[in-house]
Amino acid sequence: MEIGEGKLPQRLRRLPSRLINQLALSANRLVDRTLATERARRYHYALLASLEEFGPASQADLGRRTGIDRSDVVAALNELAERALVERSPDPSDRRRNIVSITMPGRQHLDRLDGLLTGAQDELLAPLSPDERRQLIELVTRVVEHRPGTDG
Repeated sequence: MEIGEGKLPQRLRRLPSRLINQLALSANRLVDRTLATERARRYHYALLASLEEFGPASQADLGRRTGIDRSDVVAALNELAERALVERSPDPSDRRRNIVSITMPGRQHLDRLDGLLTGAQDELLAPLSPDERRQLIELVTRVVEHRPGTDG
C-alpha cells in the first residue's frame, strides 16, 4: 500500500487549531512580503497605526498598546526615526522618558501600507465572498476575544 504524497489524515485536515495555524503562517508570509516592498515590517505598521489612532505616546505605552516587547519597540522606533516617520521628544513631566509622535511622512507611509495591506488581505481571502470575509472576521474576532492573553 502506497502512502499518497501531500495527503494528511482527515483528523489533521479538520482540526481548527491546525487550520488556523496554517492560515496564520500563510498570512504572515504574505504580509511580510508585502510590507517589505516599502521597507517596512509588521512592528513598524503596528507602531505607526497606534500613533496615528491614539496620538503621541511613550515607548512603554506603545509596547503595551501593541503587544510588542520593549526592546523590539525601541529597535523599530529607531528604524522609523531614521526615516523621519516618527519623532521623539522628551516628556515634559518626566525628562527620562520620550514621547513618540508620528510625522506627516509617517502618516503618508502608513496610508501606503494600508493600501498594500488591503491588497494582501484580498489575496489571502480570494476564495471567499465579501459576506464570507465579514463572517470569518466576526468569528475569528469572537474566538480571539474569548481567549485569555490575546490582544482582542
